[in-house]
Amino acid sequence: MLILELAIILIASKLAGDLSVRLKQPAVLGKLLIGIVLGPALLGWINETDVLEEISQIGVILLMFLAGLETDVDEFKRTGKASTYVGLAGIALPFGFGYLAAILLGMPLFEAIFLGLLLSATSVSISVQALKEMGRLKSREGTTILGAAVIDDVLVIILLAFVMSFAGGDVNLGLVILKKFLFFAVVIVLSWKVVPWVMRKFAPLRVSESVISAGLIICFLYAYMAEYAGVAAIIGAYIAGVALSLTDYKHEVTEKIETIGYAVFVPVFFTTIGVKVDFTGLASQIPLILGLSVLAVATKLVGSAYGARLAGFGWRSALGIGSAMVSRGEVALIIAAIGQDAGLLQDDMFAVIVIVVLVTTIVTPPMMKYFFAQPEKSRS
Repeated sequence: MLILELAIILIASKLAGDLSVRLKQPAVLGKLLIGIVLGPALLGWINETDVLEEISQIGVILLMFLAGLETDVDEFKRTGKASTYVGLAGIALPFGFGYLAAILLGMPLFEAIFLGLLLSATSVSISVQALKEMGRLKSREGTTILGAAVIDDVLVIILLAFVMSFAGGDVNLGLVILKKFLFFAVVIVLSWKVVPWVMRKFAPLRVSESVISAGLIICFLYAYMAEYAGVAAIIGAYIAGVALSLTDYKHEVTEKIETIGYAVFVPVFFTTIGVKVDFTGLASQIPLILGLSVLAVATKLVGSAYGARLAGFGWRSALGIGSAMVSRGEVALIIAAIGQDAGLLQDDMFAVIVIVVLVTTIVTPPMMKYFFAQPEKSRS
């Protein structure tokens, strides 16, 4: 059955992506929407399974690994200030309004704080694909978005641990912060000394594709270390890509990983996002879904755009950056699952959040297409 499901996903995602481009939208939008059509929400041909979820996880890891490989490190350093402004402002506004909305809904204090944090999360895996399609991944805007995503992820997870420690969860805040600090310290050392050495040692091995295997080993180990430290696996994969981009094997690894990723794993990732949707029993929750969706999109868009403006971007570029930060993606879903297990997110609200996350993910590519396609009139 898995083999047939993979065949259906690959056929449908490629055709849907092509149709989306013909309609002057990013291909990723069609790939996301076709997942809803194939999944339980409509046709029911594809169901969410553990195996598909694992393949999807590999897909998003490879996608962010490629983003790292294509990052201009010098530009990344120059956009550090802008990334910080975008990351911080993109957390503050969604958190504040998310908290107020939860209070108005009658949620208890810690559940309200948790909802605010949940709406502050960002996942730029979808944005990365849209940036690649528009040729903007290596631009100043693209590197600012990627840097802001790292800042957003780390801060939201630390704040989440802080909240859960006070809400009665079995969380050691000091240990959480220490693990993240150690993760970044370790990967800096590994990226500087170990990664180039590993690539040089693997390159002469008399086996096929040894360089690509070495790249994948580094990617998966970084992703695992990030997840173990409480940082999203995609952040670890992105940092691994940046580390490899500084070696002589960058172009060889990029070319082969693109072939591997875009042939199977990445299409499965995009499609399974839509497959997660199930509208059963949510008819009475439509006003809440609409309200939270508008809130989630507007606050992240405005907050991140304001941060970009503070960093000196013109309004069009700032709104383009803001729109790229709107998608909550798999990061928000992971946080929602943590909250559900800890009793900070009720089951009915969890179902609502899944739909809200999907909405933010679907609207991100066309918003980016609109803002980045417009000429920048002023940077004042």
